[in-house]
Amino acid sequence: MDLETKLKELDEQAVSVLGELISIKSVQEDPVTTQEGEVYPFGQGVQDAFAYMLKIGSEAGFTVKDVDHYGGHIEFGDGSETVGIMAHLDVVPEGEGWSHEPYGAEIVDGRMYGRGTSDDKGPLLAAFFAMRALKESGFEPERKIRLIMGLDEETGWSGMTYYLEHVGNPDIGFTPDADFPVIYGEKGILHFDIAKKLAPQGGEGLVLRRLSGGTVSNAVPGRARALLNSKNQSDYDFIAAAARETAEATGAKIETKKIGRSFEVTVNGKAAHASTPEKGINAISVLFSLLNKFEFAEDSVADFISFYDSCIGLAHDGAGLGIGFSDDKSGSLTFNVGVVKFDGKSVSISCDIRYPVTYTDDDIYSALADVLDRNGLGIVKTSHQAPVYFDKEGELVTTLLDVYRQETGDTESEPLVIGGGTFARACPNIVAFGGQFPGEPDSMHQKNEYLRIDHYLKMIRIYAEAIKRLAGEKQA
Repeated sequence: MDLETKLKELDEQAVSVLGELISIKSVQEDPVTTQEGEVYPFGQGVQDAFAYMLKIGSEAGFTVKDVDHYGGHIEFGDGSETVGIMAHLDVVPEGEGWSHEPYGAEIVDGRMYGRGTSDDKGPLLAAFFAMRALKESGFEPERKIRLIMGLDEETGWSGMTYYLEHVGNPDIGFTPDADFPVIYGEKGILHFDIAKKLAPQGGEGLVLRRLSGGTVSNAVPGRARALLNSKNQSDYDFIAAAARETAEATGAKIETKKIGRSFEVTVNGKAAHASTPEKGINAISVLFSLLNKFEFAEDSVADFISFYDSCIGLAHDGAGLGIGFSDDKSGSLTFNVGVVKFDGKSVSISCDIRYPVTYTDDDIYSALADVLDRNGLGIVKTSHQAPVYFDKEGELVTTLLDVYRQETGDTESEPLVIGGGTFARACPNIVAFGGQFPGEPDSMHQKNEYLRIDHYLKMIRIYAEAIKRLAGEKQA
C-alpha cells in the first residue's frame, strides 16, 4: 500500500486516539509507589499516559521500552544508527477559566480542545501515526526510527536525563514541540526566585493579608489575588476606584469585593507561554501595579511592591532589572514572573528568563545582582538551560525546511530562533520542528488550549516525510 493511502486510512483513528490521550490528566505529581513496589516518579497521571502509549505502540507491532518509568520509546527498524523523535507526555496544570473541559477532548468547529492538544500530545501522536503509516505501508528504514517519550519536560527534565543515560542519544532527529517551518536556535533559559523577608505587619494603614498568583514560572499567570485590610473602611472605595483605572489602562479584568472587614482584589489577565510574554497580560504584574498606588502600614511590604512596579512593572524585556540584553542572532531577552507567594513573613516571585544566544547565565546573574542588592533582595537559582544554535544552512535544518515546504506549499516562512525550550537541548543533532503552524494563534499553556484537526492530520504527513528522509530507505 502506498503511503498516502495508508495515511488516509489512519486519519479517523488518529483523531480518536488523540482524544483518549488528552482525557488522561498527565500533570506531574508526587511519586507513587504501587503495592508491588514499583515507583512512578512523576505521579499516577503521567504514568497512565505513558502506559497508554506503550500499549498502543505494542499493539501496532512496534518495539517498546520502559526505562524504570522515567521515560521510554516506541521504535521500528534495525539499523545501527537511530532517528529520534523526542516528545513529551506531561502537561502543565490546566489553570482556570476554561470554556471547555480541560480533559474532555471536545471537538468544536474543527478544533479539539484540551490540555496537551498542542503541547505536546498532539504532535507526539502525529509522529506516532507517521511511524505507523510508514511501517504499515511497507517502508524499511536504513536507520532505526525511535519515538522517545519524555515524562517531565514541563518541570525539570530529570526523566529525559535518566533515559538518555541508560539508552543513549539518537544520532539525528527532531522534537515536535515548537514551531514550523523549523527552529535553528533556542535562547538560554533561567529560572530563579527573588525573595524578601518581611517585618511583622501592624499599626495604622493598609495591611496585606494574602497575596497569590500563578502556578508555574514558565507561564504568564492569568490570575492573581490580594486580600487587604484597613481600619478605615473608606479606603476600600479608593481601592475600588484605582482598580477600575488600572483595568482600563492594562486590559485586565479586575474584580473587587468586601469580605468581612477586609477587601479582596482579583486580577484576571491573559495566560501565555513564558517564552512569549508579550502575548499575555500578566495578572501578577497588573496586581503589583495596582498595589503600588496605596500606602501600606509596613515599610518592607511597601518596598517590595515598589521594587516590583518600578523594576519589573508591565514590561517583558528585563530592562528595569539591568538585563535588557539583545543580539542580532536571536533578538531580545524576555522576562516573566510566573508565581508570587506570600506567607506574611516573606514574599517571593518565581521568574523565567529567555536570554539571547550570545550571552551566558553569568552575564544575567551579574547584572541582576546590582539591582537586587540595592533593594535588599535575595535570589534562589533553580534551573538553567544553555542556548542552542545550529547552522541555518546545515543539512538537518535544510532537509526539514524542504519537507515542510513540500508538504504545505508555504515557501515564505523562514527558519526561526525561539525563546521556548525543547528537547533539542537534551542531546546533539536534534532540532525543533513543528507542530505550531505559522500564523496560527498559540494556545499552549493557556486556557482553552486546542489543536485544529486539519493541522493535526497535516502534521502527520509532514512528519512521515521527514522521518522517511532522515531514516533513509534500505536498498534491495
